[in-house]
Amino acid sequence: MIQSAAPHLRYRAITRSNIDQVPQWQDVDAQLKEAVEIVSQVLPFRTNEYLINHLIDWDAIPDDPIFQLTFPQRGMLDVHQYEQLRDALNDGSSREEIKRIVHAIRMELNPQPAGQLTHNIPMLDGEPVPGVQHKYTQTVLYFPSHGQTCHAYCTFCFRWAQFVGEPELRFSSRDVCLFTDYLRAHPEVTDVLITGGDPLIMKTPLLQQYIGAITEVDSVRSIRIGTKSLGYWPQRFVTDNDADDLLRLFERIVQSGRHLALMAHVSHPIEFATRIAQQAITRVRETGANIRMQSPIIRHVNDSPDCWSTMWQHGVELGCIPYYMFVERDTGAKQYFELPLVRCWELFRSAYQNVSGLARTVRGPSMSCLPGKCHLLGVTTVGGQRAFALEYLQARVATLVRQPFFAQYDEHATWFDQLKPLTSADEPFFHSATMVHPDIQDIRVNGHLSVRAPSARQLVS
Repeated sequence: MIQSAAPHLRYRAITRSNIDQVPQWQDVDAQLKEAVEIVSQVLPFRTNEYLINHLIDWDAIPDDPIFQLTFPQRGMLDVHQYEQLRDALNDGSSREEIKRIVHAIRMELNPQPAGQLTHNIPMLDGEPVPGVQHKYTQTVLYFPSHGQTCHAYCTFCFRWAQFVGEPELRFSSRDVCLFTDYLRAHPEVTDVLITGGDPLIMKTPLLQQYIGAITEVDSVRSIRIGTKSLGYWPQRFVTDNDADDLLRLFERIVQSGRHLALMAHVSHPIEFATRIAQQAITRVRETGANIRMQSPIIRHVNDSPDCWSTMWQHGVELGCIPYYMFVERDTGAKQYFELPLVRCWELFRSAYQNVSGLARTVRGPSMSCLPGKCHLLGVTTVGGQRAFALEYLQARVATLVRQPFFAQYDEHATWFDQLKPLTSADEPFFHSATMVHPDIQDIRVNGHLSVRAPSARQLVS
């Protein structure tokens, strides 16, 4: 059964190299152990004692949601990939051969989806700015190099490639001054999302160096921190030796007149069920920071409406803001976690119907795909044909935002690129990222790609 969290627990990462030291691991089925050994060669595996002792019900594995969320499972690789790697390990293949097989499998898993390497890298004075992504006009993502790990890794994580030791797949920046130069050159940027990994893996003095430099740019009015620590390591805000310093940093950001939001990745209600997690939420909110909840819908973890409605309602009671239900991205172990889009919509609608208006701030299901954040509004009938009704909540072409469009109904589709326009009037919404519409012109301002988009009338005519 789930235990209450110990008040003082020193962080210790659990990985493939030391999982055998965990008492609960001794009674785990041999096939499950083999799956962790094999799959973790390809996808990252890292958990910690807090999750193992206080969030996982070991009597319920392998079906326990947090076990599924943090321990690699055999189905995360296809049969050929799994058997090839298992046989190579069992046959005593050389380290170089194992590395070759692992790399080849990773390249088959679409390690950088949605144009992260091809469309999102900004330029300054004709040179790329490392560790930065700029997809939407007002918001920039920043990847500080010291924050490119997590207290535990989610098995579904679309940024898994950050953590597997393949330098060419990794985003990170050590030069915050170059980033702030970019911000000053782009005063249209009002929001900075500090992401990773998990930036709150950093000790407070190091985090302060990054945030202090960013807050010297007057045009930045909101700072977001993407984090899983409220669920995976709430001690970061309560009992860690620099927890109070972290909260004072949050207070200073708020007192500067800026908005501070912790973008809390919360995938299951159990993550906020322990006393220490609730203490962490209270302490963060007392600084004036907001906490916004978001997660993809994940098969084996939270694919029930009761799970989502409970999570949203409990979050509201704790003072957190339900923000997004995402669709699992087309990368990594997607085939293990994905659900048909129509099922995602059904789950969202059912959960949404069972919460109060305060929880209905949530948006979804939403796909962070190449053109933008595509919101599945529902299933409808247009001209006698069943169709998906869609809109962009964010888009590379800003004029497309909040304009309804339609895709052919497909009960098997799990991602945006599997959808087809319903009519020719819907085609520009599918091709906007590649600028194929004749009325869309590619222009550059100070080296940064921007777009002159067609009017709504042009797009739907």
